[in-house]
Amino acid sequence: MGTGKRGLIATAVAVVCAVTVLAAPGTAFANPTPSPTPSAGQTLAPAKDLEAVRKKLDKLYRAAARATDEYNAADEKADKQSTQVVELAKKIVKGQEKLRKLKDRAGAAAAAQYRGGGLPPEAHLVLSDDPQDFLDGAGRVREGHHATKGLLGELTRTQEDLEQYAKDASAQLKKLEAGRKAKAAAQKKIEKQIAQAEKLESALQKEEQDRLAELEKEAANKAQTAWLDSGILNEINGKASAQGKKAVKYATAQIGKPYQWGAEGPRTYDCSGLTSQAWISAGRGIPRTSQEQWKQLRHIDVQDMRPGDLIIYFGDASHVAMYIGDGAIVHAPRPGRTVTIAGAGSMPILGVVRPDPGTGAN
Repeated sequence: MGTGKRGLIATAVAVVCAVTVLAAPGTAFANPTPSPTPSAGQTLAPAKDLEAVRKKLDKLYRAAARATDEYNAADEKADKQSTQVVELAKKIVKGQEKLRKLKDRAGAAAAAQYRGGGLPPEAHLVLSDDPQDFLDGAGRVREGHHATKGLLGELTRTQEDLEQYAKDASAQLKKLEAGRKAKAAAQKKIEKQIAQAEKLESALQKEEQDRLAELEKEAANKAQTAWLDSGILNEINGKASAQGKKAVKYATAQIGKPYQWGAEGPRTYDCSGLTSQAWISAGRGIPRTSQEQWKQLRHIDVQDMRPGDLIIYFGDASHVAMYIGDGAIVHAPRPGRTVTIAGAGSMPILGVVRPDPGTGAN
């Protein structure tokens, strides 16, 4: 391991000593702890049944992850729509005040015309002793007509603007309500999937739960070992940018904090909450959800990735982690787990995205 890369993951290594995912390419993970011996009188589920439970749990938690992305996306939209409604409301208030002042001016102009008797210029000419007074008055009349015409035009435009603002606000409120419903529906999905997973796990005996945890580790280790055996790590030599280093420092500092769906810190995180906040701390805002991070950020070949880049997992882009170097990631795995280091190849990789355009550090 190069000294530069050691520096990038120093924080993580201090928290998680001798993590097996940091093994050299081609090296298998340490053997898992031997399965606990059943207590007297207990009959444990066969290994194949526990493997089925593991796959079922994985399916449930992945469904919860997809629903979490839906929830986060709806939440983000609701925030934007709320902001737009507030801005439109401010425009309506200003427009109403402007309209009131215009009406006052129009009323004053009408009153002035009434006080002048509303006589046409020809009548004023007949009644005037001085033709010059008439000419001056006629000029003022023309100016008055122009001013009145302009005032009425401004009144009309202001009224039209107010009507449009009201229509826009109504449309945004409808979208906001639809977003709230989508958010509530996603929340129900999440809670349902997590409740089913927790019920499934709680039905297991303590020894079975321990063995199940070992099966999860074994599956992750097997996938990581296969990824490393491909020789991919020999091709990954990218160095972190200045912003990438800051993002990695932030993300690794969160190790040990609990996963919570919809959370963006500082005490709890979901997967994309961790990565988005890490990059915000580095001075670069990125999309909130893993699916939008996959859609909007620049795609990078796996062999070109560098610390700070984000690895998107599964075909539906339902999980995201931050690459920290040496074949390792930091991520918020799922409910019941904490932010931790894992192998970059421990889950099916969809692709890699880069939040910042900066060049690598020296």
